[in-house]
Amino acid sequence: MGSGHGGELLVAIRRILGTDDTSDPMETAARVAWSVIVEPGDSVAGELMAAFGPQRALGSVLSAADGAFDELLADCVEAGVPGAEDADVFAGVLRTAIDRWRPRLSRSDVADVVAAAESVGARLLVPGAPGWPTALDDLGPHAPLVLWTRSATTSVGDGAPALAVVGSRANTVAGAEAAAEITSTAADAGCTITSGGAYGIDAVAHRVAIAAGAPTVAVLAGGIDQLYPAGNVQLLRNVARQGALLAESAPGTRPTRWRFLARNRLIAALADATVVVEAGARSGALNTAHHAGQLGRPVFAVPGAFASSASVGCHRLVAQGRAQLVVHPGDPITALRPATASGASAVPDQPLVSVQRDPEVVRVLDALGRRALPEVEIARRSGLSGAEVADALALAQLQGLVAHSSGGWGRA
Repeated sequence: MGSGHGGELLVAIRRILGTDDTSDPMETAARVAWSVIVEPGDSVAGELMAAFGPQRALGSVLSAADGAFDELLADCVEAGVPGAEDADVFAGVLRTAIDRWRPRLSRSDVADVVAAAESVGARLLVPGAPGWPTALDDLGPHAPLVLWTRSATTSVGDGAPALAVVGSRANTVAGAEAAAEITSTAADAGCTITSGGAYGIDAVAHRVAIAAGAPTVAVLAGGIDQLYPAGNVQLLRNVARQGALLAESAPGTRPTRWRFLARNRLIAALADATVVVEAGARSGALNTAHHAGQLGRPVFAVPGAFASSASVGCHRLVAQGRAQLVVHPGDPITALRPATASGASAVPDQPLVSVQRDPEVVRVLDALGRRALPEVEIARRSGLSGAEVADALALAQLQGLVAHSSGGWGRA
């Protein structure tokens, strides 16, 4: 895992983990190495780590890259890694993954990464440890391997309901006003405001949250030491003082178009609901809405003038049934989990409102009988297409409403 004395590295790892984190420093160091080797959301890496743990998975991949590929493939089959039951097909997937990781396998210097994090006062969060936002676990193998954070508090999430407010970088005056009203209403309701720290709607949401004294989280597309865009550096520093900055890429990683799209899944997962204030036809905010929908999170869209190019994306979301229309600034708040007076979730495992009322999910549930059914039969009974059935089953499974067995799908 690169240069640096092992003992000094483990001490540094313990420093950035925090005093109440008892994670194994060696496993954590392997996670950090993985975060340098792979791009965000790499599902193959996620599956290998879930099956073998970070350290063993890293060692096995290093050996496979040096020629011991068959051994790794056999281990994956034996461990039941998803997809490995078809060894021939999985071998191709695994080879492709190792090929894309190979250029970075010899450059994962954990000591340098940890030093860069310490230089900006960042902390490290790992899955299962104190402070880890458990909502991210809903991403499955696409979940972040680690999180780097700059925050004045020890915990990124305090259990309060969270609302993601996203939209166009080139917002209109009307869009800024709508974002401000929605954010202010959510802040008054005790919500954490989540966004991406970009120009436009993102910046409005963060600024209003800060002015209202509400916690706010900005998810960065690059490393935790790469505050971007340059014009929002002071704003991002204010976010770190009142809420948290989060990054999954290793310190030193520059933001790129792909990483902006990848980080949108984290914004969607961190929030209980997402509202798109303004979005052009090709806006990245639509990508966030897509991820939120896949996770079963409620999505809202603010309407604009029908001739406004800044609202085309919002109108399409509503027209396609992928978002609810925002009629009042408080509408997105009604979709959040029930909260106690202190803001903590009273029923943390209760299915989200939008999933309970989603007509396609309801139709799929109605089609299920006492015995498990294949997707083809569910489509026939529900009158939905095969693709619609697959999407509805995925949403229902996320909420624990259905389960898959050898015979097909049945109610959980």
